[in-house]
Amino acid sequence: MTGRRLKHWGWGYEDQAPSREELAEAATGIRERLGFGGEPEEPVPLDQVEIRPSRLKAPADLGDLFSDQKYERVSRALGKAYRDVVRGFRGQFENPPDLVAFPRDESEIEVVLNWCEAEGAAVIPFGGGTSVVGGVEGRLGERPFVSLDLRRLDRVLEVDAKSLAARIQAGATGPRLEDQLREQGLTLRHFPQSFEYSTLGGWVATRAGGHFATLYTHIDDLVESVRAITPRGTWESRRLPGSGAGPSPDRMLIGSEGILGVIAEAWVRVRPRPEFKASCGVEFGDFLAAAAAVREISQSSLYPSNCRLLDALEAATTGAGSGESSLLVLGFESAHHPVDAPMELALEIAREHGGAPGEVRGGGKGSDAVGTWRNAFLLAPYLRDTFVACGVLSETFETAITWDRFEGFHANAMEAVRAKIAEVCDAPTEGPGAPRVSCRFTHVYPDGPAPYITVMAPAVRGGEVEQWDEIKAAASEAVIEGGGTITHHHAVGRDHRPWYDQQRPAPFAAGLRAAKAELDPAGLLNPGVLIDPA
Repeated sequence: MTGRRLKHWGWGYEDQAPSREELAEAATGIRERLGFGGEPEEPVPLDQVEIRPSRLKAPADLGDLFSDQKYERVSRALGKAYRDVVRGFRGQFENPPDLVAFPRDESEIEVVLNWCEAEGAAVIPFGGGTSVVGGVEGRLGERPFVSLDLRRLDRVLEVDAKSLAARIQAGATGPRLEDQLREQGLTLRHFPQSFEYSTLGGWVATRAGGHFATLYTHIDDLVESVRAITPRGTWESRRLPGSGAGPSPDRMLIGSEGILGVIAEAWVRVRPRPEFKASCGVEFGDFLAAAAAVREISQSSLYPSNCRLLDALEAATTGAGSGESSLLVLGFESAHHPVDAPMELALEIAREHGGAPGEVRGGGKGSDAVGTWRNAFLLAPYLRDTFVACGVLSETFETAITWDRFEGFHANAMEAVRAKIAEVCDAPTEGPGAPRVSCRFTHVYPDGPAPYITVMAPAVRGGEVEQWDEIKAAASEAVIEGGGTITHHHAVGRDHRPWYDQQRPAPFAAGLRAAKAELDPAGLLNPGVLIDPA
């Protein structure tokens, strides 16, 4: 791969890294705003990173299909969770791939799978590398493995304008596929926070959540059919608007996280680009009253494209609020008709629950609270690299729960996290300098919300990973005990496995192992994710 290079350890491109002067200025601002954080450190440069020698030799007869170059191996060794960024920042790449493969088409994917099976090596499919759950890290002990980078498969191959669908290769990033669809006046309109770098195949493999806060919340809702290359043949479903013919072959691949086959392409449902947009910020004095308003809006069949609720602390942290009120970010859009009427109906519901709407604007851009939140949302992954450098622990976890259990669930989860933070952080529990635990809804359904909880605390320099792992374990236990899901849209990977194992039915796990044994008898594909191979 040539051209502009991504960072080998963090978010974004190498040329986007802040200078020493910018880091020093940021550290001062962080301390003033949060009351904690230390002097900035600098990441270990690539030329000082030490990694184990490759245990595989690239086959000379396959040309440039494989690479054992240091940058290629290091930059695919970790995902983008806080614990990953910290380790990368400190030059700790314990599990680099032995080789990286760059297939240009499906035949070369098959070549890689066959070669790896003959060599006894594992294969970990790689898209944008934005996993935050250990989904691309090869914690495989002595077994060598190849990172299968699919980003050369990045084209929109076909557009069916009559059916509003497009056939897109799995390695297309969000911007890449949107640029190609824009030529047809269409859009997929799936915008996860990782949109810049993540890929269609990664979205499908991890059941990614996207742009729409209601109705079409996951990539599941946008997939028409999937084509994958397995060690035992090609898996491709028919293109259909719907089917009742047994368990869905598409749904089995959606969320499979690369353990059953390598997703090569998918037909996805696209739509005309929206012409009409409206957004509005609504302030509430009470978070639970705001949640009640969101519940009624989600059950009203209005289906706003944006219906994200931020508690007062979350609103203040993003700069979208003063810290005195919760903020509902509400938006509607359409390619066909004005959206003033549904917006006014939703605002009327909000008013009935004590909400105070601001000005309705055309799409959430500008200097209002909605625009401020949007900008903070897009910048958050970049800012986390700076937080790591400045000694700030900044990480999230997310879940989903039904409305009838939400109030108690939210209280218990927040308290469990605060209690663990008090154990592992040397900081006051209240007032200036206290750690921050805040909550927002990323998506909402008629039967419940998807709460997303953010933690910001003073980091233990050199012990950040262990510190976060303790907080994460406490949060995960609270989520499972409260009846929530270990993940609403971040996938399972390796980090969530202990709690996913508790969540899923045992007979289902046995069935999944049987399917893997049939499709991947050598246990090539991403072993240790979702299940352990038989």
